[in-house]
Amino acid sequence: MISEIRLRKLIKEALHEDIGPGDATTSALISEEERARGVVVAKEAGVLAGVDVAAKVFSTMDPGCKTSIWKKDGERIGVGETIMVVEGRASPMLSAERVALNFLQRMSGIATETARYVEAVRGLPVRILDTRKTSPGLRMLEKHAVRMGGGFNHRFGLFDGILIKDNHLSVLRGRGVGCGDAVRMAKSRKTHAVNVEVEATNLDQVREAIEAGADAVLLDNMDVEEIEAAVKLAGGRVILEASGGINLDNVRRVAETGVNLISIGAITHSAPSLDISLE
Repeated sequence: MISEIRLRKLIKEALHEDIGPGDATTSALISEEERARGVVVAKEAGVLAGVDVAAKVFSTMDPGCKTSIWKKDGERIGVGETIMVVEGRASPMLSAERVALNFLQRMSGIATETARYVEAVRGLPVRILDTRKTSPGLRMLEKHAVRMGGGFNHRFGLFDGILIKDNHLSVLRGRGVGCGDAVRMAKSRKTHAVNVEVEATNLDQVREAIEAGADAVLLDNMDVEEIEAAVKLAGGRVILEASGGINLDNVRRVAETGVNLISIGAITHSAPSLDISLE
């Protein structure tokens, strides 16, 4: 997950964004000495992620507060169940409430959406992956949430894998470099041990990529029949990843084609937040 130092910095930035020079409402109404007990409750069933992050938000605002965690990341939660209890000064608790819930709701929403996809392909030898389509600055947290939902992480950034995409190929075509040539170029020039994957939109590109020695081929926006043909063509010689146009209605059918991986941007960029409140 994210480092402790980076997480603390992220939390402080989020609190500053929300509170600014001060919580005008709480300052006007609540004394510094007043104490409270807050219960974080699920209003919707799902899979939790970000519980520890939410607890750190409260403790950042009030180092003297006590947080009792009842449910952990990766656990399923039902409507009305308690996730954590926070006890301490009322003023900082109220000021931290929205930021803590934003992290918890966002991450739990991603974990829950991921779990739906994982459940949809249960029993098949395929992994559900995320993508780099994450919220700026929150990638490590959102990818942690994917893991809590039973999914797996694709690249964390541009540094930990070579993925030759259509725009790379478009630029290269301007100087007569095709898909296969791009793979060979990447393999010969890579500076450290990373896999070379290439995006393919048709079977000719799949064939070129395999013959050039690609470690993996991303089948971009192919229909089920094309994916089946690609699986047959590959014959187990390369890792195949399906991506694009995949949703809960068709993900199992895609998985049944025999691909190894299915990457879904929607589990991070479009997952609805889980309904959670502080009472």
